[in-house]
Amino acid sequence: MSPSMNDGPPVFTQMDISADTIASLHSGSHSGSTVAVEHAPETIRLLRDVVALQHRSCELLGELVAQVSLQQRQRAAELKAWKDANPALATSCRQAAESLAKVHTEFLGNVAHEAFENAENFVDSEYALGEFIDRHGPRLAHFNGVLQLFAQLGSPATAADTIAES
Repeated sequence: MSPSMNDGPPVFTQMDISADTIASLHSGSHSGSTVAVEHAPETIRLLRDVVALQHRSCELLGELVAQVSLQQRQRAAELKAWKDANPALATSCRQAAESLAKVHTEFLGNVAHEAFENAENFVDSEYALGEFIDRHGPRLAHFNGVLQLFAQLGSPATAADTIAES
C-alpha cells in the first residue's frame, strides 16, 4: 500500500499570536492554545525580531528608492540641459530616430524571417547558427545602440524633465 499525503506530519501549522493568547500564556491558562507556555517568551522575541527586520528592510528600500530617484533626476536634468544647449541637434536626433525606427523594423523583420526559414539548420548545425549570429548579431546590437541614443537625445520634453528642474 502506498503512503498517502496525509500520513506524515502537517506541512502547515497555525499559531494564535494575538495579545489575548500571549497574555493567557503568561498567566498560565492554556485555553486550547497550540503554543506551550514555556515557548511564549521565545515566540514573542522572535516576532519582535521579525518586525524589527521588516522595519529595517523598509528603511533600506526607502533609501534605495531615494538614491535611484536622485540619479534619474540628475540624468534627466543633464539631458534637458543638453537639449536646451543644442535644440537643432535634438530635433535632428528625433527625426533620425523616427526614420531609423522604420529601417529597424524592416531589418528585424528580415532577420526574423531568415531565422524562421533556417531554424532546422540552426538546430542541426552549430556552424549555421554561429554564422547567422556573427552576421546579424553585431549589426543588430550596434543598430539598437544608435537608435536608442537618437531616441533618447531627441525625445521631447516630458514630465520627468520638468520635475528635474524643480
